[in-house]
Amino acid sequence: MSLARAVRILPGVLSDDARWREMVGRAAFCARTFAAIGLALSCSFFFQLESPMSSVTTVMIVANPTVGALMAKSMWRIIGTLLGAAISIALMAVVAQSPVLYTMMLAVVVGFACLVATFLRLFRAYAAVLTGYTIVIVAAPSYADPDGIFLSAMARLSAVTVGIVATAVVFMASSVRQPDRIMAQVGQMVRDVIAHAMAFHRFQSGDGRLPEGSAAAGMPGGFRTLRLPPGDARGTLLARVAGLIASVEYAAADTYEIARRVNALRVGLSGLAGVVATYHPLWHDLDEDGAPMRRLHGRVAALMTELLELTGQPDWIGQPQPVLSAISGALAELEAAERAEPDDAVLLATDNIRDVLTQLDAVIRMLVAPALPRRVRLRWFLDWPTALRNGARGGLIALLAGLLWYVLHWSAGPMVMLYVVAASSLVATTPSASRSSVLMAAGTALSVPAGIACHMLVLPRIDGFPLLWFFLCAFLAPGVWLQFSPRYGIGAFGYGVFLAAILDVSNPIRYDDIGLTNTWMAFLVASALLVLGFRVVLPPDDRLDAARLVGSLSRAVRRLALVLPVAPENWIVWEGLQIQKIWRLAMRLSVGVGPAERQACTDAALGVVSLGRLVVRARRIAQLPALDAADAASMRAGLRGFDSLLLDPEATARGLVAAAREMLERGGAGGLQARQGAACLRQMAAILRAAPGFFHRHGPLQLAPDMPGARRPLTAPVPAYTPLLGRVRRREAR
Repeated sequence: MSLARAVRILPGVLSDDARWREMVGRAAFCARTFAAIGLALSCSFFFQLESPMSSVTTVMIVANPTVGALMAKSMWRIIGTLLGAAISIALMAVVAQSPVLYTMMLAVVVGFACLVATFLRLFRAYAAVLTGYTIVIVAAPSYADPDGIFLSAMARLSAVTVGIVATAVVFMASSVRQPDRIMAQVGQMVRDVIAHAMAFHRFQSGDGRLPEGSAAAGMPGGFRTLRLPPGDARGTLLARVAGLIASVEYAAADTYEIARRVNALRVGLSGLAGVVATYHPLWHDLDEDGAPMRRLHGRVAALMTELLELTGQPDWIGQPQPVLSAISGALAELEAAERAEPDDAVLLATDNIRDVLTQLDAVIRMLVAPALPRRVRLRWFLDWPTALRNGARGGLIALLAGLLWYVLHWSAGPMVMLYVVAASSLVATTPSASRSSVLMAAGTALSVPAGIACHMLVLPRIDGFPLLWFFLCAFLAPGVWLQFSPRYGIGAFGYGVFLAAILDVSNPIRYDDIGLTNTWMAFLVASALLVLGFRVVLPPDDRLDAARLVGSLSRAVRRLALVLPVAPENWIVWEGLQIQKIWRLAMRLSVGVGPAERQACTDAALGVVSLGRLVVRARRIAQLPALDAADAASMRAGLRGFDSLLLDPEATARGLVAAAREMLERGGAGGLQARQGAACLRQMAAILRAAPGFFHRHGPLQLAPDMPGARRPLTAPVPAYTPLLGRVRRREAR
């Protein structure tokens, strides 16, 4: 067989460098996880713990390829375990003689844990998760003998501690801390954003030679009417920025260099996402396809090319001065060009570009700074409707499981409660708990036949620890291998974690067929309860969630125009909060919404960020001492029109246009500042008129799918009254 033929028949994973590196990384993670399992299990046997497999379950939960994530999860797992054990002892002491009351109180605690787990981010959510199901794990062995609750709590804490220490020892001994790697990823992200901007400006300048795979590649017509390709670079970049923020937080838990500058990196990356969000179809709504405009974009494309070359240097983050000098020179050039520009459309485009470059300069300074003032901190979006729904789901199925156990007197009832509490808390930390519940239940259901095969075919033939370790790892391997797969991750996690719980390897091993069958049936019933609570009783409504996020975006820009003080730190916080909403909105729109509608809604959501940027610029211009008093009054009057944004976006747009016209009709008494302010007002009106259905409280997304007008495009104005909503009252219309 020839070498060429051999290469052709090799699996794709061996011929693709990226897939090969991914496979090697997964294999290394599996090897370290299996080593941690062996160490935890041997220590559990050595210390003669009552339930050695609890330490293995802990390994399956806290194991993570990133050492910082592992350490953070471990710390919060211990905190959650301590808190859950304390609550469990308190509940048992208060209502030990009243099973129904105990179940009701437990359901309330579990619901609250699910609610908090939805709010908390990353590894902090594990504290709420562990608080929820540690209560049941600690209390389950003591239902028949409440006096043994304290010993049960100590046994649980011992097993968790052994699992955490074993995992930390193995992963820290086999990993090398690489703070430079995180900074290299940050630097590459900056380069990718610059390349994205370069592709846009090069396309606008009329140069069709675009980088392969760029968001602008293959765009017919103008950017205002583009049809984005399926592999949209904009969406990919935003998702990568979100993932990099999580990586920075994980690295900060383990590396002092990153921990010292974590706030600066977090705020800088959020601002970088804001730069990406700026390049969308609504941005240049007033652009004219003329030679001056093409020359302007050509100059900016050349600047971006220069920045791309400068950031290609090996240690440009350590020596950022050339990059910052290039941006400063470009800003000075654009400011001079604005003063001499007679065309209002080109002035508007120049002002927009200068604003984006100013943010890019600020972002780079944050990313290279050793620290950032603590008063500049991001706020995290709290999705109250989703959190309340997850809390209600968790409490409901915990109550159902407890009543099922109480009514049927089922000896495996505590195991049902253990699973539903643990699984509810775990899926509450995911972006979509309803979809995750199905995957979690499927993974658990698959763990049942695997547990049956292990108990019947393997464990009775084992006569030593090495064989026990080998076969446990063999059965857990699918869950470990697929645990971080984007598509099957939560299901693989459920398979691995609950298979470790099903494999009741005690010290010594005792075989009880009736008890094992009870356990298997308990996990199957509990999986059905999980799906029942998260998908049937309280089903998801992605369109309603999207509508809430759209309404929140509209209210946020209205508040920015009317209430929020204009300060740099306020803008950073506001923009970061809206970017988080847009991330969630894109996820909600990915289900049950057509591609065209999804694209239009995403573009309008990104337009909100640009609208907020214009509002801040207009408010700052209105405060300039050089601006004529009459022009300043016109700008403030135009901005006050945002009061009717949610009821009549067109009226808001008309007020903005009227204010801009008044300023221009005065003959430029305010000079350049007046022209810039008028340009801001005109572009705000253009964005509002491009998607009035997005901002209106009765827009298409705010209506039920079967209501008239629910499929109306966002570009169409919302009628003043409809057969279902009736006529809008005069007071509201005003």
